[in-house]
Amino acid sequence: MEPKTSPEVLAAEVLHEVRQPLLSLKAWLQLVKEDPTRALPVDVLLAQVARIEHLVNDFTRLAANRPAHREKLKLTVPVREAIAAAQRPGQPGPLPELEVVFDVEVLGNLGLLQQLALNLINNARDASGKNGRVKVVITREGVKPVLYVADWGSGISPELRAKIFEPFVTTKDTGTGLGLAVCKRIAQEHHATLDLAPPQVLSETPPPSTVFRVIFDGDTAAHTTAKRKAVLVVDDEAVIRLMFKDLLGKDYDLVEAATGEEALQLLRTRPFDLVLCDKNLPGVSGLDVALDIRKNHPQLKMMLMTGYPSLLTAQQSVELGLTDYLTKPFDDIRIVREKVRAALSAPRTELRKATNRRVDVYEDNPLTAKQIAEALTLLNMVPNVLTEAKPGGADAPAAVVMSWDFNPAHGAAGVALARQLAPGVPFVVLAEHLTMDSALESLRGGAAACLPKLLTDVKALSRELQRALRL
Repeated sequence: MEPKTSPEVLAAEVLHEVRQPLLSLKAWLQLVKEDPTRALPVDVLLAQVARIEHLVNDFTRLAANRPAHREKLKLTVPVREAIAAAQRPGQPGPLPELEVVFDVEVLGNLGLLQQLALNLINNARDASGKNGRVKVVITREGVKPVLYVADWGSGISPELRAKIFEPFVTTKDTGTGLGLAVCKRIAQEHHATLDLAPPQVLSETPPPSTVFRVIFDGDTAAHTTAKRKAVLVVDDEAVIRLMFKDLLGKDYDLVEAATGEEALQLLRTRPFDLVLCDKNLPGVSGLDVALDIRKNHPQLKMMLMTGYPSLLTAQQSVELGLTDYLTKPFDDIRIVREKVRAALSAPRTELRKATNRRVDVYEDNPLTAKQIAEALTLLNMVPNVLTEAKPGGADAPAAVVMSWDFNPAHGAAGVALARQLAPGVPFVVLAEHLTMDSALESLRGGAAACLPKLLTDVKALSRELQRALRL
C-alpha cells in the first residue's frame, strides 16, 4: 500500500465524500416535501445510503491501513454507476457523454472506482458550467486500460497544474480541494496513475480544455487471472451453505461440507485459505475441527459460527486462535462478507521467538499489578509492570499481559494497544468481569486468551497464564 494519509486529511476526505450523497438525499426529500404526491425513487435513495455506508467503511479501512478488496471487473460498470449517481435533481452542469472504445477489464474495487469516476465527472461538470460539455472515454493506451474524463470549461492555470492533486488545492471559490486528492489516493491503491493528459489525446474538435487520465498499469490488468482464494464452508444446514455460495462464490473458490468428518477429509486433500464452520455439527463438532486445524494447519484461518453463543465457547475460540466468532442469524449478511474479505486480505502475524523472559504487564491498579507479577514470578518470568501506554523496552518482550480495565487504554483499545506495542508477541487479556464483549474483542484482536483475573488465587492465575502463553 501507499504511505498512510494523515488522520486529519482522511477525516476531511470522508466528510467531503459523504456530502455528495447527502445532498442527493436532501434534494429528493425537498422535492417530495414540495409535492407530497411525488413518488420517492426508493432504489435511488437506497443507493445513496449504500454509498455513504461504503464511504464510512472505506474510512475505517484506511484508518486501520488495510488494503481494499479487489476483483476482476469491467471498467464500464463503475463508470456507468458514477454517471447515474451524478444525475441528482437540481444539480447544474451537463450530463456526461460516454464512449467505450475498448470494454477493458481491471482488477479493482467497485465502490472505490465508482467514487473515483464520480469525483472526476463532478469536477468536469463544475468546470463546464450549465451549457458546457463533458465526455468520458474508456479505451487503452497500448495494452493498458485507461479512463479519460474531459471537459470544455475554463481549464487549469499553469501554476495550479503541478499541484492540482494535492489536498486542499482547488480552482473553485467554494471548493474544498479534496475531490481530486481522493481520486489520487484511490488511483494509487489500484496501482494506477492519475494525471492531466494533453487535450490532443482525444480526437475532438475543438479539443477539450482539460483531460483527466487514469492509466491502470500492468499489475492491475495482468493479475486478473490470479488464483482465487479457497473458502471451506462447513454447516449441516443446506440453506446456510447455499447462502454462502451466493454470497462468496463469485469472488472465491467455495467448497461445501455438511459434516465435521467431511471437512476433516477435505482438509487432508487440498489447501484452503479460510474455513467457515458451524459449532454445533452432528458428530465431529466445529470446535473439534478447530482443534485439528490448530494442530495440523496452524496458518489456516477459521471463523466459528453458532446460533447458541456462550462466553465459554467464545473463550475457547480465542485460545484456538480463530479469526472471528459469528452468531446466527446474521444481522447483516454484508457485514459477514466484509469480515470474510478482511480475514482473507489480512496477513498472518508470525510469532517472534523470545530472546528474554520479560513479560510486559499493562495494569494501573497497584494491588492487581502486584498479584499478576507474583503469578508470573512463579513461572520464572520477569514481570515489567507499566501504567502508561508505551513500549516496555527497546527489545520485544516474551509476552504481554493486558488488563481489560487498563485506564490509559480501556477495553478494545487496550487489546489493540497490546498488539501494536509488541507485534508477533503472544498476549493475554485479563478481565475482572468476563463478558462476551471482552472475549470477542480479544479474539478479533489476536489475543492468546481472555481470562478472569483470579486475584484470590495467585497460583491458579499462574497456571492459567502458563497454559495460555505456553511458558
